[in-house]
Amino acid sequence: MAEALRVGIAGLGTVGASVARVLRDKAAELTRQCGRDVIVTAVSARDQKRDRGVDLSSAKWFDDPVKMAQAAEIDVFVELIGGDEGPARSSVKAALEAGRHVVTANKALLAKHGVALAEIAEKKGVLLNYEAAVAGGIPVIKTMREAMAGNSVTRVFGILNGTCNYILTRMEAEGISFDACLKDAQRLGYAEADPTFDIEGQDTAHKLSILTSLAFGTRIAANDIYMEGISNITQADIRAAGDLGYRIKLLGVAQRTESGIEQRVHPTMVPTASVIAQVHGVTNAVAIETDILGELLLSGPGAGGNATASAVIGDIADIAKSRPGFQHGPVFGRPAKELKPYKKAQMRSHAGGYFIRLTVHDRIGVFAAIAKRMADNDISLESIVQHAVNGEAAAQKTVILVTHETTEAAVRKAVDGITKDGHLTDKPQVIRIERAG
Repeated sequence: MAEALRVGIAGLGTVGASVARVLRDKAAELTRQCGRDVIVTAVSARDQKRDRGVDLSSAKWFDDPVKMAQAAEIDVFVELIGGDEGPARSSVKAALEAGRHVVTANKALLAKHGVALAEIAEKKGVLLNYEAAVAGGIPVIKTMREAMAGNSVTRVFGILNGTCNYILTRMEAEGISFDACLKDAQRLGYAEADPTFDIEGQDTAHKLSILTSLAFGTRIAANDIYMEGISNITQADIRAAGDLGYRIKLLGVAQRTESGIEQRVHPTMVPTASVIAQVHGVTNAVAIETDILGELLLSGPGAGGNATASAVIGDIADIAKSRPGFQHGPVFGRPAKELKPYKKAQMRSHAGGYFIRLTVHDRIGVFAAIAKRMADNDISLESIVQHAVNGEAAAQKTVILVTHETTEAAVRKAVDGITKDGHLTDKPQVIRIERAG
């Protein structure tokens, strides 16, 4: 049997402790699967005395994760610290430069420094595995890196944040407000004390930028993503979507166009009969459209200690199965130095149209003014409906518009014009509609 694979874990929170526990409890099974023992020989965290529910006494303790990354006691450095700078970045960089394999769940680090780290890994001939960084327990990275050879991807999209999907699911099922759902998500551990990173779309954007690089062979461009979160979604939007035959989901979408690559994160209305609409709660789903395979949908647990730990352990097992001298594949599916500069696509028409909700003063001329702003921007309307808000018929009305195919720029210009006209009593809502998928 080959020599044991020695693992160092940096970061012993929920995921790190779970990884250590599974490596201990499943040791015999992992040995059979990998053909060698996999043992934790070193750990690093901020508080050595904290009880983490797993015996780590046999592992060497390091206060400094960078020193652990360079230590002779390990073959694999597992980074579960988090953050795109500081000890996470410096320790991963140190591990790669020292010729250590790296496993990370850190999408923020990869979104910002992934290409540079990939260049180091490929130069040193070591692996940089990151299955846990995108969609938790769903093996989407392995699928795109290894199982889709010969396929040309045209579009990749999905539900990439369990917190947002949980909130939207409960808002629809129980008719409760966004704020009430968020508080419950925090209480249950699905959302952080500061949920901004999740609910405003940054988490989804980081994951999408990694999938974009894998799909299209471009350098990661997390800062070039159109991004909109779900904090502005109300029960009025949820009910209107249902009446129209749609369900609201926060989607990350990346697709190839004639002018470049389009990346966007935003709430989207999808048909209630579509597969993506059936993904509920904290579950994630990723759809990949290709020329050979057609559409592939991967769905499963997207967050939580067990799902993330499972993906981390899978990455460790892949390293354990490799042997000295084996030529590892490139980190992002193509050699890092050959990744093309990201070219942002030009604005184009959205075939599904848009849902627009306007809360307006109930007075003569408002309807006509709205219609004129739409016409001035060449927007054709599929439907327009109005009704009273909370029984206050004498004060204000809700106007719901559904457009035919048009551009984002035209819609935003029309809504800005309506706002400047002084007809609105509340912030307008604009949501893209996907006719299929």
